[in-house]
Formats: sequence, C-alpha cells, structure tokens
Amino acid sequence: MGAQVSKQLERRKAIDAEKKILTDLLQSSGDQFPGSDYHPSDHKTWMSSLDPSKVHIRNILFPGTHDSATNKIGIPFISRPFAQCQSSSIYRQLCRGARVLDVRVNQDRRVCHGILVTYPIDVVLDSIKRFLSETTSEILILEIRTEFGYTDPPDFDTFLSDQLSDLLIHHDDNVFDKTIAELLPRRIICIWKPRKSPAPKPGGPLWSAGYLRDNWIDTDLPNTKFESNMKHLSEQQPVSSRKYFYRVENTVTPQADNPVVCVRPVTDRIHGYARLFISQAFARGFADRLQVFSTDFIDEDFVDACAGVTHARLEGKA
Repeated sequence: MGAQVSKQLERRKAIDAEKKILTDLLQSSGDQFPGSDYHPSDHKTWMSSLDPSKVHIRNILFPGTHDSATNKIGIPFISRPFAQCQSSSIYRQLCRGARVLDVRVNQDRRVCHGILVTYPIDVVLDSIKRFLSETTSEILILEIRTEFGYTDPPDFDTFLSDQLSDLLIHHDDNVFDKTIAELLPRRIICIWKPRKSPAPKPGGPLWSAGYLRDNWIDTDLPNTKFESNMKHLSEQQPVSSRKYFYRVENTVTPQADNPVVCVRPVTDRIHGYARLFISQAFARGFADRLQVFSTDFIDEDFVDACAGVTHARLEGKA
C-alpha cells in the first residue's frame, strides 16, 4: 500500500512538473503567430469566408475533433466521464468550426470508444448531411475506423459510398493542389480504415488509411505529448510537397495506474496550450508542416487559431 501511494505521489509530481514546463514556455515565448489575431465572423462558414476560389486544400489547417462521436457514450456520471472526449453533437461540432471528424465503429455499425457503444453511425452521417445542406463551401475530412477489439462491419465501404454518394470527393492525389471551389459540389474526403477488410482502392470514392497519418503516444504527461508532437511534426514534409494529411492531436490520455482517469481533467492539462503549440511550430521552423490539428472538447478559440493560420497562408504571411 505504501509503495502504491509513493508511486502516485511521484506521478503527481511528474504531471505538475510537466505542466510547469508548458506554463513557463508560454510566459517566456507567448502564443502569437501569423494569423493569431484572426477571428471568423461565423464559425459555421469559416472556410467560405476565406474565398473558396483561392484556398488550396494543402494550405488549410483543418481543426479536428478526437473521438468525435462520444457525446452520448456510456452512462452519465458513471461510465461516460471515462470515455467522453466531446460534449457536443457532431452537428454542433461542425457548426463550431470542426472540419475533421474521428469516428470509430464496431461490427454492428455503431459508434464506440473502447468497450463502450453509443448511437448508430447513421446519426453521424445524418448530422454531416444536415450541416452540408446548410452551407455551400465547407470541406470535411471524415475518418471512420473499426475500433480496436472489433471486427469490420460487413460491406461498410459500399454502405458509406451509398450514404454519402455525390458528397464524396473521390481519391485523387491531385486534390491537394486544388482549391475548395475546384472540388465543389463534392464536400467530403472520407477515409475508411478497416482492420481486416480490403482497403479502399485508388481512384474510388473512399480514401485509404495512409492518407491520414499521425504519431499517437499513450501518455497523460502534457509536455511529453507536446514535445513528441513537435518531434514527429518536424519529421514530415511541408504541406506543399506531400500527398497525405498529417494530424497532430493536442490531447493527453488517462492512464489506468493514475487515480485521475476521467477524460476532461486529464485533457485539461494540455488543452489550453494549442496556440502555444502553433506558435512554437513557427518559432522552430516547421509550421509549414501543420495540416490537421485535433483536440478533445473543441471550442471556438481552437477553431480561430486554425482558421487564422489558414488565413495567413492565403495572405502570404505564413
């Protein structure tokens, strides 16, 4: 018992020390960057306001949500706090400005996070279609994967193609060089990541796993995650010369051996340092690698930061 208590005390010290590192970095370096003072007048249509005929897909910094469809996961006040990464519905996230969705499914086409299961995938797709029907020029990246521990839903590629139909931007490496206007009226880049089923074929309506890459580490230590994100981002090619999307997640993950295992208090350790991350990417010379930036519990300030970088690139300031 004493050893366990001692271990937990050491863990708390480590967490506090890492939070201090980020706080000190913020105080010494600030969180300003090209476009940091930009604020869209309407988050629901922030891409449209940037002139779709001039915004190239490769130059967008897409704000995304991690474990997007977990707003109703589990039982309230019992299992939900351990698995909920977003408190808003998919529709509200999109209206708030999110443009990348991370959705996990099981073999029954139900959304899940680990062992917890929530609503059918139809709820997600209907929300997306509703949002797109209310806007004209917003482009989305929809990542759907089979959650670890489950088998792939049967014929899911056909199901997605039928459900999203003419909204889908078919796989084409030239998409990265095109403007939003050149892709319209198609609006969704859908990346399907099955576990054992065949991957989507080149040139088809769905994109395969290699087109949305990341380097995720399982840690609840905020500076460890921050610096790991920096390291892996620095190793990518600039957005101007690569033919895949690269995602950085401004998140940390609850650990089973730590007494704090609810998502929100753990992710709060890094949540407020999103702008610091962007400013440090500029300061360290590889902001030209930033392309997808995701978070738990997305808010409008996070979207503003991503839209600001996109605007600065459009203006030739980043």
